[in-house]
Amino acid sequence: MEIVLATRNRKKIEEIKRITEGMPVSIYTLDDFPGCPEVEEDGVTFEENAVKKALAIAKCTGKHALADDSGLEVFALDGAPGVMSSRYAGDKADDKKNIEKLLNEMRPVKKDKRQARFVCCIALASPQGYIKTFYGYIQGIIGTEPKGSRGFGYDPIFYPESYKRTFAEMSNDEKDAISHRGRASMELKKYLETKMKD
Repeated sequence: MEIVLATRNRKKIEEIKRITEGMPVSIYTLDDFPGCPEVEEDGVTFEENAVKKALAIAKCTGKHALADDSGLEVFALDGAPGVMSSRYAGDKADDKKNIEKLLNEMRPVKKDKRQARFVCCIALASPQGYIKTFYGYIQGIIGTEPKGSRGFGYDPIFYPESYKRTFAEMSNDEKDAISHRGRASMELKKYLETKMKD
């Protein structure tokens, strides 16, 4: 199966390519299809955004398209930043600014109330408009300062449950094995392997 990744985020592309290595698929990116549109993420859920992107790119390329929408839900902030994770500090914000804003808002929150989870929804769309979605979650704690230089997004302040290191302090293999995207990708892998047997 040929699949186009419906993202221009380099770090995300690297991560998805790593996780899908060994799957019975050929991976393309939007660089291979420069005429495809930018898809606005204006949904109110991760699934809405992932499905919208996957359908648009499948229609544009005539191939299966894979899109994910993922983010951080902080319980003390009523689930924020949620679907706004990549734009939390504004449309032009980078990872550093988003982390600064989140840590600032979390300053008054006590150590035992800093629970959060990463959520990932992966949508696989066919050119005919068929959609299948896969979810992955990882619970954890928000730290008080960034630690580590790997990964992207909120990785430097997220301590996965029962770990004393942030995602940004872990090797790629360690993170992929437990991350929200890794878990959603495992569900995708099971689905694709079953499909190939049919």
